[in-house]
Amino acid sequence: MPKKKINDVKKEIKKIVKKKKRKVYFGQEVQDAVVDYNSSNSDSDRNVIYGTRIHAAFDKLAENIINTFKFTYFDMPFEDVKHEVVAFMVMNMHKYDHTKGSKAFSYFSVVAKNYLILHNNNNYKKLKSHNGIEVLDREKNIGNNMDQDLKQLTQEIVNYFEINLPTIFKKQRDLNVAYSIIDLMKRMDEIENFNKKALYILIREMTDVNTSHITSVVNVLKKHYKKLSNEYHKNGTITPVKSGSFF
Repeated sequence: MPKKKINDVKKEIKKIVKKKKRKVYFGQEVQDAVVDYNSSNSDSDRNVIYGTRIHAAFDKLAENIINTFKFTYFDMPFEDVKHEVVAFMVMNMHKYDHTKGSKAFSYFSVVAKNYLILHNNNNYKKLKSHNGIEVLDREKNIGNNMDQDLKQLTQEIVNYFEINLPTIFKKQRDLNVAYSIIDLMKRMDEIENFNKKALYILIREMTDVNTSHITSVVNVLKKHYKKLSNEYHKNGTITPVKSGSFF
């Protein structure tokens, strides 16, 4: 009996050692390969670097993200979706800058998730347009006026911010975040199905700042948005404010 216990312990130790020796599929080696790929001016060298040192990691990363986040509104086979995600990561390889301190794994995880979020929501929007058409028709007349009013309000607020953002924010980092938010407001029709987390991911990708900083800029814009909205509903328009004569 004691010998059996010793053997069991040895087996457990072997399992632990085996797990430790297991190779990480997207580690420093892949990051170095991406840097080498971006540094090369030779298409043939790039093809070799990608095929031998990067592709397998991209393929596995795409597979893991699709399985982890369970994006459900894709009407294509799993392999086709994965192929598109990998292609999108390849298209964005040139944007990765290792000198900023970010890990390649984290960067390409965000790139892959952004692609899936965008297309998942677009597919969801298409699905909605094909279902419940009768309900939408009944609500259409009521909603049209409200939608038009919201679009007009949004347009005037966007115009206002584009003129006055440099007065509201003095730091360039704050301005970059604010302009990214205004850009998303312009594309409201395209992103109406996005949740808050998805929008934050997009803004973070566009500006390379952390979520807490984005939130502080959003809170400032919210205060101005409320005042501008009240002015619009009271006067039917928003008067642009020149620099130096803010609220």
